[in-house]
Amino acid sequence: MLLLRNANVHAPEAVGLRNILIGGSKILWTGENVPDIQGITITDVDLEGRDVIPGFVDGHVHVTGGGGETGYASRVPAPDLSIYTKAGVTTVIGLLGTDDVIRTTAQLVAQIYALRESGLSAWGYCGGYHVPPVTITGSVRGDIVLVEPLIGVGELALSDHRSSQPTLNELLRIASDVHVAGLMSGKAGVIHVHMGDGKRGLELIREAISTSEIPPRVFQPTHVNRKKALFDEALEVARIGCHIDATAFPTEEGADEWSAAESAIKYLDSGLPAHRFSISSDAGGCLPCFDDEGRACGMDVAHSGSMIETLQELVAKGVPLESAVPFFSSNPAKHLRLQNKGRIEAGADADLIVLDERCKPHHVIALGEFHVKDGSLVKRGAFEK
Repeated sequence: MLLLRNANVHAPEAVGLRNILIGGSKILWTGENVPDIQGITITDVDLEGRDVIPGFVDGHVHVTGGGGETGYASRVPAPDLSIYTKAGVTTVIGLLGTDDVIRTTAQLVAQIYALRESGLSAWGYCGGYHVPPVTITGSVRGDIVLVEPLIGVGELALSDHRSSQPTLNELLRIASDVHVAGLMSGKAGVIHVHMGDGKRGLELIREAISTSEIPPRVFQPTHVNRKKALFDEALEVARIGCHIDATAFPTEEGADEWSAAESAIKYLDSGLPAHRFSISSDAGGCLPCFDDEGRACGMDVAHSGSMIETLQELVAKGVPLESAVPFFSSNPAKHLRLQNKGRIEAGADADLIVLDERCKPHHVIALGEFHVKDGSLVKRGAFEK
């Protein structure tokens, strides 16, 4: 058991100084007065008033690696465990992107299980950029209902030259299967939609919502901050019930895009329901640029550290922790129906980030186990040095 004393808790709402008792992988109790526990060995850690927030739920991670747009040598390897944990990420949602041929849904599930064995919480999506989605069982419904870690389809690409250019009927058929499978299994039942920078923007999603009975929450567009006009469209679909997701990618001054922090502030200023917006990293995926002929002219690789960097930027811009933290924790957990994630309360999973005075991870605890302690890694993946 672990007792964290004098924690300035953001649960994510600010609740002030509390003590947190952890047993196994769960938060057993939080309160002002330390409980009288006799006859049990407890590790006692005094946090000295440091801010404590829920572990990050990174809703968009290429856990098997991404890339491949400039040939086989450009395939990005799977990120190591510590890439996530040193950035405060304690839960990942894995997916496939452009490469859903060599990388398969079966490989994705295997990597999810590997991350779980290493102490991280992990789920994933069947499919990838293309239609029909790649599956294990032969159908989207079968994968979601029968394969425990799979909670939806993603990242299905729209408005992008790398997509399958799906029709409205194809999108509706996938959305129907995802929604029904979610009902049958009690899972999220969402389509995590990769948005490219094409001129059609969110047109197909708006049409799918307006011409069908499928709930708007089933459609979750991501990368919505990659173009300013696309973000404006995303605010409109959030208004009618979609959950939108921004990506914490690097931005250039004067470019036609919003940083994740800028988009979060704009979302807060919009007056829309605060829980319908999240921020993810695209970790393990490539960040390519393309010329007018669709050829890659450059590539970078995304990493989970962009999420904590975005939180630091939001705090530096004056956004209170209790307003910023939900974008990385309780909001994605709520939308993806991860019941024990994203909050600091009795019964929740013991996923915590203890921040230092610079808003950097001082301790990171995943399922009750230290992965980062006093700012240093104490747990690594099986093949990390």
